[in-house]
Amino acid sequence: MTIQKDYIYLNKIDSPVDLKAIPKEELTTVCNELRHFIIDEVSKNPGHLGSSLGVVELTVALHYVFNTPYDRIVWDVGHQAYGHKILTGRRNKFHTNRQFKGLCGFPLPAESEYDAFGVGHSSTAISAALGMAVAAFNKDEVNRHVVAVVGDGAMTGGLAFEGLNNTSMVDNNMLIILNDNQMAIDPIHGGFTQYLIDITTSQTYNKLRFKAYKILKKMGLISERGKNRIISFNNTVKAALTKQHNIFEGLNIRYFGPVDGHDVDTLVKVLNDIKDFKGPKVLHCITKKGKGYEPAEKSVTEWHAPGKFCVETGERNQPITTEATPPLFQDVFGETLLELAKQNDKILAVTPAMPSGCSMIIMQKELPNRVFDVGIAEGHAVTFSAGLVKDGMIPFCNIYSSFMQRAYDNVIHDVALQNLPVIFCLDRAGIVGSDGATHHGIFDLAYMRCIPNMTISAPRNEHEMRNLMFTALHFKKGPFVIRYPRGKGSIVDWRNDMTVLPVGKGELLKTGKDLAVITIGTMANVAQDAIKLIESETKLTIAHYDIRFLKPIDKELLHEIATNFKQVLTIEDGVIDGGFGSSVLEFMSDNNYKINVKRLGVKDTFVEHGTPDELYQLLGLDVNGIKGEIEKILL
Repeated sequence: MTIQKDYIYLNKIDSPVDLKAIPKEELTTVCNELRHFIIDEVSKNPGHLGSSLGVVELTVALHYVFNTPYDRIVWDVGHQAYGHKILTGRRNKFHTNRQFKGLCGFPLPAESEYDAFGVGHSSTAISAALGMAVAAFNKDEVNRHVVAVVGDGAMTGGLAFEGLNNTSMVDNNMLIILNDNQMAIDPIHGGFTQYLIDITTSQTYNKLRFKAYKILKKMGLISERGKNRIISFNNTVKAALTKQHNIFEGLNIRYFGPVDGHDVDTLVKVLNDIKDFKGPKVLHCITKKGKGYEPAEKSVTEWHAPGKFCVETGERNQPITTEATPPLFQDVFGETLLELAKQNDKILAVTPAMPSGCSMIIMQKELPNRVFDVGIAEGHAVTFSAGLVKDGMIPFCNIYSSFMQRAYDNVIHDVALQNLPVIFCLDRAGIVGSDGATHHGIFDLAYMRCIPNMTISAPRNEHEMRNLMFTALHFKKGPFVIRYPRGKGSIVDWRNDMTVLPVGKGELLKTGKDLAVITIGTMANVAQDAIKLIESETKLTIAHYDIRFLKPIDKELLHEIATNFKQVLTIEDGVIDGGFGSSVLEFMSDNNYKINVKRLGVKDTFVEHGTPDELYQLLGLDVNGIKGEIEKILL
């Protein structure tokens, strides 16, 4: 594909006002230019590609029809919104997307008034938009429209259904755009997905009903007050003729569609037709993720976020890997899980729509009947795992650290309270990089350690990762958490024989007399480099301990440290309020040790987006930052 640099229209669009000035018959050209621009930019500055390509026409139509930012457009999930950002005054800054101090990769109200609601996780749009629609209704803002754009598997999340259920119970005029592409990152499965496939077979009926409704409305033979009776009658007729029921209209939410989500002219017409209808409504749009770029259409999962690539050839700039390259932590998880599953037929795998991201796809390919992708439904993943344990199975439930926040009640109520030995593998712990504040896994140590019956561990390398998975498999006393970071580890030859580690025991990595440094997880490797550097420049000797288990914490090891040192530095890649360092402070206080404990971690803030190196430097958690902290304590 040849990218146009001299755009006819796009270079003149600095706001939706400029878009509205373009003749309707030229919107197809605008869409082509916008699609080319996104492809060109993402090829050089990696981000989420397929999702935004799939909603180009819908994005143009929405901003052409609605009066944003007065009218609210709430995106779900947020990585659909590249075209939205480009059309709302951020085209010239888009080259900074997901870069440190640049544009956020998701809608961010602090960045633009056009971003009606912040979003990084999924399934939030209906609830948030409903709140805005009810607010508009109660303030008598009769001209304000509120639109929720739901896509990329968001309707598999429970919160979306909670919002949908409440939508029909309160006065509002919200429009829900159902962007139906049958994809999250991986293909989505489940009853609702099949329902959407079935409902698209009724296009003739839906078009006929919509035309009849408009004619009756124009003739004054139907009122808004009577619309629910008509909907109910429609459902009865449709059920009798097609054996199908419409879940939306069953909830008294008017349904329109399905329509071609890549026909911008039709989208503009339909949106204009339905936008002023009273009451909640759904417009069902059929789209294709990656639309308009052949490689992205053919390999949707790989092109969700492809990294840098050559636009003309579709060749992706994949990192060169050799046998001498340490593996990704998620690949160690995936390979080890398959290895264990082959040895024990009670092992099952559960993930909320992340089989590729967490490398559970490795097991899924060989043992598909023992891997359960439950959709974007973290709470269900946890409670489903609890049910599996209750009847004798051994589930490894893999959920990204920041996504586990959504299942917190399920962890407490359904797992910990019953002391069920579910194995939780928290991928993407710590700083994850350019996805930013919504995705950093910095809260898990703090929010997990206050829950009774929990065992919480963090490996410092790939060998410990495998050993902790093996340990968790043989640990039957309650829920077991293994949290680990995104990206590469530090060991090349990682396929060691697995051993059961003593639960609740840490390890002395290096002796010293001037300071005790205690780390958890992979921060041990950074601290090790900082210690080597400072010892090479001074006569100081520094002891280094890997705590390994946050809970139960190694009290014997802490007694040893408190007896031999007056200065202690704790280091963690999580929030220090209530985290690992706090647990050490509590121990010292509870046991009346009068020593100085300095905590290093993420202070009371949300961390922005940027590369991990940039963010660790910003937080003082890189080698130089740790070295500087040690120097403050000792020098």
